[in-house]
Amino acid sequence: MEFVQTFAVAFLVFMAIDLLYLGVIAKGFIRKQLGHLMGPTNWPAAVIFYIQYIVGLIYFVIDPALAEGDPYIVAVDGALYGFFLYATYELTNLAVLKKWPTGFVIPDIIWGTVLSFSVALATFTILN
Repeated sequence: MEFVQTFAVAFLVFMAIDLLYLGVIAKGFIRKQLGHLMGPTNWPAAVIFYIQYIVGLIYFVIDPALAEGDPYIVAVDGALYGFFLYATYELTNLAVLKKWPTGFVIPDIIWGTVLSFSVALATFTILN
C-alpha cells in the first residue's frame, strides 16, 4: 500500500509539473526545435514512459530517501537521476538521429534534472 501511495503522489506531482512545462512554458520552444519530427502523440508509449520513469524515481531515489529521512539525499539523487536519464536520451538521439537539433540537447537535460529533483523533493516532503 505504501508503494501505491508514493506512486500516486509522485505521479500527480510529475504530471502537474511536466504538463505545465510541455503545454505552456516550453511549448513554443519544443515546437521550434522538434516540430519537423513531431506527429500525433502515441499515448500508450507516453503512459508507459511516465509509469516506468516514476517507478524508477521511487525505487532509486524517493524510497531510499524516505527510509533515511533525509531531504538532502532525495534532492541530490533526484537531480542526478533526471540528469543521467535525460542526458542518455538526448545524447543517444544526437548520436544516431540525422536531424536531432543540437539546440534542444542542453535545455532538455536541464529540464530533466529540474523535473526529477522537483518531483522527488515534493513527494518526499508530502509523504515525510
